[in-house]
Amino acid sequence: MIDVCLLGTGGMMPLPNRLLTSLFVKYNGRGILIDSGEATQIAMKKKGISSKPIDVICFTHYHADHISGLPGLLLTMGNAERTEPLLMVGPKGLERVVNSLRVIAPELPFEIKFKELTGDEVSFELEGNPEFTIKAFKVNHNVICYGYTMSLRRQGKFNVEAATEAGIDRKYWNALQKGDTVTLDDGTIYTPDMVLGEERKGIKLTYTTDTRPTDSIVNNAKDSDLFICEGMYGEKDKIAKAREHKHMTFYEAADLARKAGVKELWLTHYSPSLVNPKEFLPETKKIFDKTVAAKDGRSVTLRFED
Repeated sequence: MIDVCLLGTGGMMPLPNRLLTSLFVKYNGRGILIDSGEATQIAMKKKGISSKPIDVICFTHYHADHISGLPGLLLTMGNAERTEPLLMVGPKGLERVVNSLRVIAPELPFEIKFKELTGDEVSFELEGNPEFTIKAFKVNHNVICYGYTMSLRRQGKFNVEAATEAGIDRKYWNALQKGDTVTLDDGTIYTPDMVLGEERKGIKLTYTTDTRPTDSIVNNAKDSDLFICEGMYGEKDKIAKAREHKHMTFYEAADLARKAGVKELWLTHYSPSLVNPKEFLPETKKIFDKTVAAKDGRSVTLRFED
């Protein structure tokens, strides 16, 4: 299962009742944070989320509302006596941008590792959890910007009959079920495919903000269990403004969700002028019924299907 918390839902600036968009994801004790704008720490505190288990911070892009909260977050991590390395992922220029912000957070008791994204798509596994994959894909904003898809693979069911017929001792079953290859002293090799059925449907989460609609979003969000997408404007007459500044309306986000065949859409990254996002849901649901105008702190646990 994957725990998901949309910490904030605002774009451009934090408001008293709406903090800036950022996402916290937890799997198997490991934490992934996407973006860290001003007041992200406050949003985390409200949800009882500690900074200590954050292993990876991914950035969509480097506009201030997505990264200006980083120095304070790093200092909090350091004050918590963190010593484990922290991986940061983001578009080209990541190390330069982060080191510039670290002028006010120069001394940290842990190492920062950088993974700079180039190209249209980049995939990597969560360290220590090879079944959990993070994929960055380029979108269309007025600076280089990426969306992220997180996938948790689910192996096939263990076939007791196949293991028994192959004469595999029970003491090796657990290792094979975990996907490990077993080599005996006499040179006999048992591989997981000997005892596991076809891979089953896993869990998929897609997150994107600050972009115009793109084929890359549809392709990467395809069949996602949860699709979290920017809905900067609910007013239909703001489509021209959305195009000019390379953002999206509720209706464009809903159309992407429909095309990608996702299970549920959470809208986020609202304009400060958008007072009541729910007001525009009825028209949006005509395009994609499973649309939610998310509020700060909205959480869910994504689980495997039976």
